[in-house]
Amino acid sequence: MEEKSPATTNNNQVPQICHTPPTLVTETEKRLVLIIAILAGFLTPFDGSAVNIALPTIGSTFHMDAVALSWVATAYLLASALFLVPFGKIADIYGRKKVFLYGLAIFTAASFVMTFVGSSGQLITVRIIQGLGSSMIFGTAVAILTSVYPPGERGKALGIYITSVYLGLSLGPFLGGILTDTFGWRSIFYVNVPIGIAVILLVGWKLKGEWAECNGERFDLTGSLIWGISLIAIMLGFSILPSGTGIVLVLAGILCAIAFVRYEKRQVFPVLNMNLFSKSRVFAFSNIAALINYSATYAIAFLLSLDLQYTKGFSPESAGFIIVAAPFIQMLASPFAGRLSDRYDSQIISSVGMGLTAIGLFMLIFLTENTPLWYIIIALIVVGLGFGLFSSPNTNAIMSAVEKRYYGVASGIVGTMRLLGQMLSMGIAMMIFSIVIGRVEITPEYYPQFAASLQYAFILFTILCVAGIFASLARGKNERPAS
Repeated sequence: MEEKSPATTNNNQVPQICHTPPTLVTETEKRLVLIIAILAGFLTPFDGSAVNIALPTIGSTFHMDAVALSWVATAYLLASALFLVPFGKIADIYGRKKVFLYGLAIFTAASFVMTFVGSSGQLITVRIIQGLGSSMIFGTAVAILTSVYPPGERGKALGIYITSVYLGLSLGPFLGGILTDTFGWRSIFYVNVPIGIAVILLVGWKLKGEWAECNGERFDLTGSLIWGISLIAIMLGFSILPSGTGIVLVLAGILCAIAFVRYEKRQVFPVLNMNLFSKSRVFAFSNIAALINYSATYAIAFLLSLDLQYTKGFSPESAGFIIVAAPFIQMLASPFAGRLSDRYDSQIISSVGMGLTAIGLFMLIFLTENTPLWYIIIALIVVGLGFGLFSSPNTNAIMSAVEKRYYGVASGIVGTMRLLGQMLSMGIAMMIFSIVIGRVEITPEYYPQFAASLQYAFILFTILCVAGIFASLARGKNERPAS
């Protein structure tokens, strides 16, 4: 039976219309939700990491320069970030399961279409559609999982879910390299299709009930548009720096972001409730720490994939096997860190993880053409261990700091911090390529400039990660609001 939750007020003292959905109480039902979340959590990271390892081959197929290659990954991330916050809110209003299911369908269909693209323009266009589907999946999966598992069990469940994300990241470079070497890069996208169909059937057949705890609220279309314009302007600007147009676009994007924050504070039903940041120090600083962590780490796989295949002559399969070291360690550490966060405060666990990540990034600054393979693998293991210790406790702290009716929005924000960070990480890589190498295909004559680009990128990422340690420590102790 559906019950109305106590009326709450927002910035303008207008009551929000929120409802509590039926609660799943049996262990079997909870396990079902976890299995669905695990499969969905595996799907999109696998796609992204597998594509990264295939980028040099894709670049050769369509004769793409370094910046254009960056857009193959960035277009997907940008679309995901554009739609994640709006769809997190739409899911709270109209139903999280419904949005989750539609997202799976879009992502699966786009993956199938990707096997037929005939130009770089078509490739990037379909990647945008994949990003749309991904935003609908990630904007709801963590919210549904958090709705089902109580605080005492939530860290363990989130740890298992994040393990599936890391499993996708781990298998992506390895299987992506094998598939690319054996069947060509298009075969990567065939893997998504049967998994996507299986999850769609499982959700439609077995997952009963719905989660729509802000049923009746009005959707903030204007705020969503301002948000989208801001992200597009910033990323387009990054890709054409240091030109005057690039600078103007980045500044315009920042101004739009400021306008978005100011606009949202005045709305009765904002697409992004800024009060979540102002009322909870844990929520605010945990999200900032996540943004910094992803900004500092996501482009590692992209940059090392190019380095290992271009300057060191490894095949896609061998490069994928090397890069798998970091996500494999993340996968092992994440459940352990999640269980720890159920018993101990996440502040210290996450901060230690951030510190280890910074050490691994610092090691990567000194890469050269003659760097031994064991050194690269050790650096990746340190980064992977640090990220594994950081992510689960940090996500648990974020989701535990909000009330149930905000789980969809909070889940959307968690995903947005991840995608914004990944997007900024790729944006930094694009900016450095644009400045140091220019819009040229990476050939042996440009390897010295490419090596310099790697060094500049890892210096910036290390500085970011050190700043992230302070953000992680500044959050304070975990908060457990009344549900």
